Amino acid sequence: MQIGVLGGTGPAGSGLAARLAASGFDVVVGSRSKYRALEVVDRISEKWSDRELSLEAGDNHAAASAEVVFIATPWDAAAITAKECERELKGKVVISMANALQKVGHEFQPLVPPRGSVAASVQATVPRSLVAATMHHVPAKELGDIAHPVESDVLVCSDHPSATATTIDIVSKIPDLRAVDAGELSNAAPIEAFAAVLLQVNVKYKTRVAIRFTGLPA
Repeated sequence: MQIGVLGGTGPAGSGLAARLAASGFDVVVGSRSKYRALEVVDRISEKWSDRELSLEAGDNHAAASAEVVFIATPWDAAAITAKECERELKGKVVISMANALQKVGHEFQPLVPPRGSVAASVQATVPRSLVAATMHHVPAKELGDIAHPVESDVLVCSDHPSATATTIDIVSKIPDLRAVDAGELSNAAPIEAFAAVLLQVNVKYKTRVAIRFTGLPA
């Protein structure tokens, strides 16, 4: 499967691209500038020269031409970027992973985007795409460190069963991540907002916490 990452040059996007490539996917790293994407692909490939990573660089339109597309831009650029690539994204599974947060004083606080969540805003912007939301609670730095596993449960929500299934399949192919079906896209709002709580715990205890749910079947 070929996966495109829009905004693939930032911490979240580049970390996700490296982790997906390490898990056997063909990845197109997208950016507003193809040359910036080339720099990131070269950096990842050089850092992990002992690995065979299938990484390709392109602009966001090239990344949006992949079979499945992640949006890894900052939250306030997610819907705008999706709109710019609407033609390429038509009919495809589009996965939103951004959290609308800001730091106020010493605390992280969630914001309320239009439509209630970043993912819902993306869906409204590209109504002919099948939008899912996931990966909100997996730290970018840990994603990009492919020498070590990322152990976490990962919530997935969408209004489209096929998008949920595709997203769960992708997440499940990343070692030590467990995908959990969290229902419809309306649940993206509390899922995104909860990232503020995790960040606050990380700051207080100087660690990187992960979510695990008990009681689920193996």
